[in-house]
Amino acid sequence: MRRGVGLAAFERHKADIQSYATLSDSLSRQSLDTLQSQLSQFRAKLKEFAALHREEIRKNPEFRASFQQMCTNIGVDPLAGPQKGGWWAELLGMGDWQYELGVQIVDICVGKREQNGGMIEMDELIRLLSQLRGIPTADSDSSGSTGKAPQDVGAITEDDVLRSIKTLKPLGAGYEVVNIGSRRMVRSVVKELDMDQATILDIAASIGGKVWPDLVAGAANWPVERAVAALDNMLLRDGLCWMDDQDEDAPVVYWVMSVLQFE
Repeated sequence: MRRGVGLAAFERHKADIQSYATLSDSLSRQSLDTLQSQLSQFRAKLKEFAALHREEIRKNPEFRASFQQMCTNIGVDPLAGPQKGGWWAELLGMGDWQYELGVQIVDICVGKREQNGGMIEMDELIRLLSQLRGIPTADSDSSGSTGKAPQDVGAITEDDVLRSIKTLKPLGAGYEVVNIGSRRMVRSVVKELDMDQATILDIAASIGGKVWPDLVAGAANWPVERAVAALDNMLLRDGLCWMDDQDEDAPVVYWVMSVLQFE
């Protein structure tokens, strides 16, 4: 005769389920407590590391980038406030520095907007930032002086600019990094680049910044009319280029100031 059926078996099965649930809850609480303890220890060690290497993080751009990458890999945002796991303001004193760099990016981009239509190459932006902050650059004089007092941080890197632009996003002013061909550019206007503009910028960047309709049409495999319309839009609507009707290469040429290479 088979046993284990009826009300008694049902009660035993119910008791087994409750026991398993209790055991599962107990294991989950133990795991959570262990994880919280490990996270607390990890945070303490990371804070200790950041405090120990504070000056190195502030002054050495390569070390700073490595520290930021390490934080990113483990899911910590160095730009977040102290309550969100960030250490710029809490330990490193870098919060104000990062926002100051953002203000200087705005200052340069706005000052150059009439010339370049709101598009500036990343390398050019870093060069201008370095000059503004008194950091010696390749075009400084032989003594390395730029006429400004040196700051307490080292060279500005592309990673620093990217992080500062991230702090500008809440302003809604359109500051964004875009890729044009193999070049990185910073856009400081809300409007988006259309595909024709991006193509012309890429062509202009590859030949020093000067283009004309026939050249663009040949390089992009467009009808000349499309090249003329796109260049006129860049000139009249968006202010991304200047027109020159006294050049030797064509009756009308367009200088794309954001990618222009000066001799």
